[in-house]
Amino acid sequence: MFDLAVFGSLFLTLFVIMDPPGITPIFLALTAGRPGKVQKRMAFQAVCVAGGVITVFGLLGHQILNYLHVSVPALMIAGGLLLLLIALDLLTGKTDEPKQTKDVNVALVPLGMPLLAGPGAIVSVILAVQKAHTVTAQVSVWTAILAIHVVLWLVMRYSLVIIRIIKDGGVVLVTRLAGMMLSAIAVQQIINGVTQVVQGG
Repeated sequence: MFDLAVFGSLFLTLFVIMDPPGITPIFLALTAGRPGKVQKRMAFQAVCVAGGVITVFGLLGHQILNYLHVSVPALMIAGGLLLLLIALDLLTGKTDEPKQTKDVNVALVPLGMPLLAGPGAIVSVILAVQKAHTVTAQVSVWTAILAIHVVLWLVMRYSLVIIRIIKDGGVVLVTRLAGMMLSAIAVQQIINGVTQVVQGG
């Protein structure tokens, strides 16, 4: 009842796209200055949001996109623009919002979506679910999705130890680096979306 090849293929694909090691500095930058309990809760919320979005698109992806008349490149460009706005805030240090609003924004946007459950992950899951014609393949696909989300949660939860080591000065540095990384990811996502539109046209 389990296909290791299907599991391994999707897990590695999602690992590369969702990038648990790369999400660490971005998570640290976005959650800096909050109590440990709040940071842990936000890590869990972000993974739950990402898992929920991935699950919905895995089950109903094509129907949703077709109903809304939204193409995958449009999804990529929109996600890239959203990430770019967050990245600019991190680079300029303009992240001093009220805590309650900030908590919701960080857990849902950009961590849950589009950083974790971005267009790349969504499309990969839609294709994997479509190709899984047997019960064994379906079980393997959904196990891979669950496994990558467990890895993401563990990485974010235990990255909080780093905050205690690097202190406030280090957090500022990590925030700027995260802003640079995030802006590069955002621009690349926009480029990929525009390229697909041009090639499709």
